[in-house]
Amino acid sequence: RSSNSCRYFVLPCCFFDFHGKYSRRQSKKTQYREYLDFVTQVGFVCGFHVEEDCLRIPSTKRVCLIGKNRTYPPSEWAVIDKQITQYINNRQTCAVVGYDRRVGFNIKDHSDGVCREAGSELPENEADTAGTIWMPGFQPREKLEQIRNCASLPQDFVDDVVLKVANLLLNATPQKSCPNMHGGNMNSWNQGESLSLKEVAEHLNKDTLKRLKSECGGLQTLIKNNHQVFEVLNGRVHIRDWRKEKPSRKSKPEVKRCLSTETFKTRLCWFFIHHPDGCSLPSESCPYAHGTEELR
Repeated sequence: RSSNSCRYFVLPCCFFDFHGKYSRRQSKKTQYREYLDFVTQVGFVCGFHVEEDCLRIPSTKRVCLIGKNRTYPPSEWAVIDKQITQYINNRQTCAVVGYDRRVGFNIKDHSDGVCREAGSELPENEADTAGTIWMPGFQPREKLEQIRNCASLPQDFVDDVVLKVANLLLNATPQKSCPNMHGGNMNSWNQGESLSLKEVAEHLNKDTLKRLKSECGGLQTLIKNNHQVFEVLNGRVHIRDWRKEKPSRKSKPEVKRCLSTETFKTRLCWFFIHHPDGCSLPSESCPYAHGTEELR
């Protein structure tokens, strides 16, 4: 409805109508196919020649719909706009659309007789504002969607929480004796204890928890984001022991294998800096830099 020259591209995903969840009407089709047909129908009712294409993206829902050309001449724009308005208002109860070749479409409800026909007049208050208010009560999303996966939290706040949780796990039980055979030296390395997410949360202050609750997934998301330090298994948080990490199954070309020690280390090793026993791996085996001089 923005203008007669408007064109659109839409990638249907979640099954929603104008006013809520889309209600299925044809059991012979899959839910996805029926919804695609519904979105196609909306474009057709709004006066578009709707084209369908399939995107090359890693998703099960990759069928897109494109409206580039209109089914009516520009001179009929005002009439069609009123009928589109009527269609939108009637979608709460109207779902069946009949095609009228003269003007492009005509809306009738053939199922329960509740809806008015599209030819009926708009209510006075809606007719006056049809050109300015597209749909009463409609609130679009903000153009910039807020990131709520803990990625936008200040780094000093994240570092502080990570250090607190790690110290909590390391001090939960007396230090365990874990042999480290790298380089032929027998060293004990404190792996700490595992705690449930609830137990970890109980040791954090209220301000920290309040800030994390505003993020999707909260504390668990922040911990999982810090894959280098932690791992979450069955709802319990553990200090990650890189000696137990399995090598990648994918075989790398020989050139990449030779250069991996130079190109792989783009971040500092948290354990080398913060763990009381240092890193459990020697520098040449650790995927993270033991000091700034190793950063690439």
